[in-house]
Amino acid sequence: MTTDFWAGYISGAAGILIGNPLDIIKVRLQAGSSPPIPNTPSSSTSPFSSAGALIRGSTAPILGYGALNAVLFVTYNRTSDLLNTNGPGAIGGLATWVVSTPTELVKCRAQMSFSPTASSSWGITKQIVRTEGIRGLYFGGVVTALRDSIGYGFYFWSYELSTRYMMSRVANDEVRLQSATAQEAAKVLLCGGLAGVVTWASIFPLDVIKTRVQTQMLEPITERAPLLGNVTQGEVLEKKRLGAIEVAKNAYRGEGLNVFFKGLAVCSIRAFIVNAAQWAVYEWIMRELDPRRKARTNENIPP
Repeated sequence: MTTDFWAGYISGAAGILIGNPLDIIKVRLQAGSSPPIPNTPSSSTSPFSSAGALIRGSTAPILGYGALNAVLFVTYNRTSDLLNTNGPGAIGGLATWVVSTPTELVKCRAQMSFSPTASSSWGITKQIVRTEGIRGLYFGGVVTALRDSIGYGFYFWSYELSTRYMMSRVANDEVRLQSATAQEAAKVLLCGGLAGVVTWASIFPLDVIKTRVQTQMLEPITERAPLLGNVTQGEVLEKKRLGAIEVAKNAYRGEGLNVFFKGLAVCSIRAFIVNAAQWAVYEWIMRELDPRRKARTNENIPP
């Protein structure tokens, strides 16, 4: 495995651990009136009634986003070597679709649950595969792929742009800290945080739609199902859910334009914290494992 693979994997997992409590709030705000996961206690139960609730739904993201981040950074770095444009970020985001769709699906459903027994990522995954097959894990895949491609395009573009701006200010003696280490840390934390906020602001309406699509719950087949003749269980379940366009139309008709920005403030706070930490971990691992990168970093920062 390459250095950027492990740096991406570890930084992705670290970001999830740090940001999961705020992510639970974001998902529940976005989901709106979506019903809680079946077989759970009343929704009057506090979403943070125990310490375990703070990391609810984090198992799937820790495993999935570690892999997602690894694929993202490897694809971005390899594509950047071939293309001298802003395209590598979008290509990297699109490449993560195969990992991000099932990860997001399981995460959102776990976070919508108010019961620890019903919020197991592994249990939710098994239930989806048992009732819908592997295809069920990719429900909402189109809107997720669109969100990731656009979002990660802005992600790397904004990070590189803000990094170049800060480096130019340092070079012009407009900003000078006492040590090279402090300069590098400040740059990575600030630029990483800003990149996260820019990214989520650019794709938040798509993320609201994705969340509402993926948190639609399939109701069990009722006793009236035999009246439908030869219709299979899978076909009955499929009719009970809407696609992204229908979900967006219904949300707009029912709640207006503001519905597409529900949870944006919470998400922006989370995005800054998580991505500042994520980029710091990534850059640190890359410098430690890649001597050439460490040497270039020291050369670019004046004493």
